[in-house]
Amino acid sequence: MKFAICNEIFQGWKIEDSMKYAAAAGYDAIEIAPFTIAKYVTEIPAAERKQIREAANRAEIGISGIHWVLVQADGMYVTHPEEGIRKKTSAYFNDLVDFCGDLGGKFIVVGSPKQRNLMEGVSFQQAWDWAAEVFRGSLKQAEDRGVTICFEPLAPSETNFINTAEEAVRFVKQINSPNLKIILDVKAMSSESKPIPDIIRESAPNFAYFHANDANLKGPGFGEVDFKPIAGALKEVGYEGFVSVEVFSFEEGPEVIASKSIDYLRKVFA
Repeated sequence: MKFAICNEIFQGWKIEDSMKYAAAAGYDAIEIAPFTIAKYVTEIPAAERKQIREAANRAEIGISGIHWVLVQADGMYVTHPEEGIRKKTSAYFNDLVDFCGDLGGKFIVVGSPKQRNLMEGVSFQQAWDWAAEVFRGSLKQAEDRGVTICFEPLAPSETNFINTAEEAVRFVKQINSPNLKIILDVKAMSSESKPIPDIIRESAPNFAYFHANDANLKGPGFGEVDFKPIAGALKEVGYEGFVSVEVFSFEEGPEVIASKSIDYLRKVFA
């Protein structure tokens, strides 16, 4: 397994400086939130994409992929009842695939709870069918670029559409593409009734990415979640992908978050 960290942790830093710090701390890759660069990825020109990739090469760190992909991308909605908006969203996923591929990334994490919530009058089944339609529209591009789109089950406190890993697995399996998987996130899994190691075992081999954080919104090792059985389950199912640090509470500051998180992960994954 390889360790990554999300770049929005380094709030206010130049992206090349966050890459340098992450590499020095021992991370294998950085995971990029497009909104830290521009409102829409279509506003990021080829030259800037090349610069980001070259900055990663200079820092000797990989780019695992992108996440928080619909944040600030106004007008995008995966389960919207208007067909035109869904088509626009599906087309934007093609743009996201290209952006991810241009950076050298291989994974797109799709959480976006506010852009998938069931709107008034929309049934769960309608939303299910519409979301599947949106993702199908970008899978050919994903296959061509070698990018895997990872749909994220999220807690009921965040969204009312697909809250468990079991649901998310069922959603991606119906589409039956090797380039559509799910992502498992420790914070999100903490909202489920099942133990996290059991969720990991039951979700394999349908997850392709893993977010490491705590139920308290901080980094791994900053709360009560014990990662030793989590690490054991990931090893048991043969997961060899990224374990990426994603936090939502930044009070300790980027240096402490990054350094203490990877120190803890190294210890539990040893």
